[in-house]
Amino acid sequence: MALGLIFFFSLCFTLCFAGNVSYDSRSLIINGERKLLISAAIHYPRSVPAMWPELVKTAKEGGVDVIETYVFWNVHQPTSPSEYHFDGRFDLVKFINIVQEAGMYLILRIGPFVAAEWNFGGIPVWLHYVNGTVFRTDNYNFKYYMEEFTTYIVKLMKKEKLFASQGGPIILSQVENEYGYYEGAYGEGGKRYAAWAAQMAVSQNTGVPWIMCQQFDAPPSVINTCNSFYCDQFKPIFPDKPKIWTENWPGWFQTFGAPNPHRPAEDVAFSVARFFQKGGSVQNYYMYHGGTNFGRTAGGPFITTSYDYEAPIDEYGLPRLPKWGHLKELHKAIKLCEHVLLNSKPVNLSLGPSQEADVYADASGGCVAFLANIDDKNDKTVDFQNVSYKLPAWSVSILPDCKNVVYNTAKVTSQTALVEMVPDNLQQKDGSKALKWEVFVEKAGIWGEPDFMKNGFVDHINTTKDTTDYLWYTTSIVVGENEEFLKEGRHPVLLIESMGHALHAFVNQELQGSASGNGSHSPFKFKNPISLKAGKNEIALLSMTVGLQNAGSFYEWVGAGLTSVKIEGFNNGTVDLSHFNWIYKIGLQGEKLGIYKPEGVNSVSWVATSEPPKKQPLTWYKVVLDPPAGNEPVGLDMLHMGKGLAWLNGEEIGRYWPRKSSVHEKCVTECDYRGKFMPDKCFTGCGQPTQRWYHVPRSWFKPSGNLLVIFEEKGGDPEKITFSRRKMSSICALIAEDDPSADRKSLQEAGSKNSNSKASVHLGCPQNAVISAVKFASFGTPTGKCGSYSEGECHDPNSISVVEKACLNKTECTIELTEENFNKGLCPDFTRRLAVEAVCS
Repeated sequence: MALGLIFFFSLCFTLCFAGNVSYDSRSLIINGERKLLISAAIHYPRSVPAMWPELVKTAKEGGVDVIETYVFWNVHQPTSPSEYHFDGRFDLVKFINIVQEAGMYLILRIGPFVAAEWNFGGIPVWLHYVNGTVFRTDNYNFKYYMEEFTTYIVKLMKKEKLFASQGGPIILSQVENEYGYYEGAYGEGGKRYAAWAAQMAVSQNTGVPWIMCQQFDAPPSVINTCNSFYCDQFKPIFPDKPKIWTENWPGWFQTFGAPNPHRPAEDVAFSVARFFQKGGSVQNYYMYHGGTNFGRTAGGPFITTSYDYEAPIDEYGLPRLPKWGHLKELHKAIKLCEHVLLNSKPVNLSLGPSQEADVYADASGGCVAFLANIDDKNDKTVDFQNVSYKLPAWSVSILPDCKNVVYNTAKVTSQTALVEMVPDNLQQKDGSKALKWEVFVEKAGIWGEPDFMKNGFVDHINTTKDTTDYLWYTTSIVVGENEEFLKEGRHPVLLIESMGHALHAFVNQELQGSASGNGSHSPFKFKNPISLKAGKNEIALLSMTVGLQNAGSFYEWVGAGLTSVKIEGFNNGTVDLSHFNWIYKIGLQGEKLGIYKPEGVNSVSWVATSEPPKKQPLTWYKVVLDPPAGNEPVGLDMLHMGKGLAWLNGEEIGRYWPRKSSVHEKCVTECDYRGKFMPDKCFTGCGQPTQRWYHVPRSWFKPSGNLLVIFEEKGGDPEKITFSRRKMSSICALIAEDDPSADRKSLQEAGSKNSNSKASVHLGCPQNAVISAVKFASFGTPTGKCGSYSEGECHDPNSISVVEKACLNKTECTIELTEENFNKGLCPDFTRRLAVEAVCS
């Protein structure tokens, strides 16, 4: 959702799309003009069409020029090479048209292998079962289908006139993806494949350049690019190529059972500033909006349904503050430097042991300087052109005129916010709060006719071919009356080994226990006492996948499912069931009948109840209800459920699993931005559910009569399921008098003087809201952070009234730190700040 609050910095380059895209060693050249480009990854299947215009608009308001997306092969050809799907979330052409209508460029990463924490890396599962196929090497089948799909996409783009050479927004295309990491494992076949992929792509004659990311032997016909947390030291293979950063990771993905990696806004900004300081020309945030892995699209395995990625726009479409705003200010500062950066060569100056300046000066007298302090512990004061500048540790200051600092990466002056998930009680379609649940219980084991029988085990994935997460392995064992454990009341122990990913064990229709792997190790072992009776005992083991492998050498051959089943505790020792006769059933009965869809919901006999069963495994729940109030984004709160799948009106919300995350020594409440970031540097949410809320797009709701269907695998409490609305509960800002501002007008007014523009606080509410109250305001020496500010030793008592006068009942407001507003006589020996917290409604 776009914020009306912040002064709109237009990237208003006039996009005359028709024309030529070329490049040299410095930059892309579009219609004869050099471009310095900020790009934002937004994946069309990870949001819904109703969200696309606002996502693109928010990206543009954040100072972005380009939208980047992969093309996801397996959503367009899910079941066979003869069928193509481009409807709903998969309407690639519609998405690109929305980007073009916004006046922005697009980078199309066709791949068609994408990795992306996406199921099977984006390659259709059916291709693995074309006899003789090996992925991503010099293999005839793989190359045939890869070229066929790539050609289809290119022809579709040409038909719709979407390449820049046709007047469209697509300025770059990508083939393959990060293959350099794995090429060596394929030997000479890998080298031949990489060269073939580049040649195949270039032969498509799109009229725009092709790129290959992390391809360390890319041929000269394509541009090799960088993916990393930092790419300032990256150099293209060939001297005639521009320096392009295809993936700057502003956060990281999350797996079920793991804490949440947190990358501070200051470090993201530092990495971007350093890239442009060192001659970069195109920088893409992966992700700028991560979105949601709806349905069963998450890969990994174990990737969460949320693909929030701690991106500048959150999973629900709201700007993540202050990250979004801090980067917006960075983009403004960089754009002030664009002409000089692209038309001059830098001179590097040492300013200290870990401090340096890169100075760009063009023939017209323009001058730009980046002052960097890469010391990750100590702030420094440096002398540059006979002026002293304070540089916080691990920061870059940008001087568009080589005099005035308009931005420092470590000083966050943009608005921040507190965001909450506000519960909204589920209501029946008649408005009553007493929900009328209906229940259908699956049989543990074989429902209907068995699919097949076999002595021993089969691979889970090869059996289901990923048509479902579920595969039943069932057998039976006869227990004699003379077994000592029966006489003594002891329990034998069931021992299971599995390649992954998860399992529920049933004996005689009763759940005995569950086990699973995790995001770093899929295989697991199960060891649990079980209840056996004299006579025949049915053993039913529900094996589950949690997304397929999405990357790695020969990753398509990674299997899942049971490898050993034993029971210890018999008179004669341990009984090995591994080579027993096993009966197999693929999937669930409810899945097969489509009872989660409005058209299939009546395929079984549901049992109505006002008190649905709790902690009951293998249970389908359905209820008809009204949408939540308001227009805020919606999440489904599944804190009190176990593990399963959810749908609304037949749309796939996805896998839910509020599995608690591990407690890690690097769990923090505050993350030190200084120093190089890695995914394990700063964890948050330790000991909490990995994912509690599951995004349900507003566009999926009808005005009334919405069908919510839940399949619960191991047991939960459906009466505690609620919808929650994602709301900004408070908006805040904290700024010091000497903080820089990326403002062109103030820079021009400063002229040859070395002075910062007037510091000011900018506040703004989400769409359709106004500032209704000021909870805190203090000019002086306030301390704390948003939600917990407090007055310091020095405080102007008029602070609240000044802010209220400027902001109340307005969508956005600006408060300058001037003598007209505040008592500048306060605290002359301190750096004075203004802290504000307000409420939007």
